[in-house]
Amino acid sequence: MLARRFTIVCLLVTLFGMGFAILVAEAGRSKNQYQTAGATSCFVGQKIFCRR
Repeated sequence: MLARRFTIVCLLVTLFGMGFAILVAEAGRSKNQYQTAGATSCFVGQKIFCRR
């Protein structure tokens, strides 16, 4: 009886830990991964206002 409860508690804690790890990993990723590699549009004479 005690071993069954301990097993259930361990499984629940494992599921919670895996879910928390997924949340932490998603929060660490940048949302605009592909936008930083895009081409820049700089006109001649506007080098001051050119964004990358």
